[in-house]
Amino acid sequence: QVQLKESGGGLVSPGGSLSLSCVASGSIFSINTMGWYRQAPGNQRELVASITKGGRIEYADSVEGRFTISRDNAKNAVYLQMNDLKPEDTAVYYCNAEITTWTSKTGLQESDYWGQGTQVTVSS
Repeated sequence: QVQLKESGGGLVSPGGSLSLSCVASGSIFSINTMGWYRQAPGNQRELVASITKGGRIEYADSVEGRFTISRDNAKNAVYLQMNDLKPEDTAVYYCNAEITTWTSKTGLQESDYWGQGTQVTVSS
């Protein structure tokens, strides 16, 4: 069984900074792409940033230059440093990972996993 555990988030004033962390645990064989998504009330879930195992990074246009994604493959972790936060960044942020597991019953199997979500609120 695989779990993604997020930490960080909270309430911050406009222009402030927050950092999010996500650690994957369980019967992990390998992890491909890891990323962060967000969903604001009334909106669809959208990609914020992603990073492949090899380090290729993609950002949403709205966060380019303000957010930085990184990962530690040895720790099965992904991080999101958010600077110059704006009220429109307010949302629930979700960690996502493409994880390959192995069991004697199923062999190798890749699936998408999600964290439980963490609230980020930007408000004065």
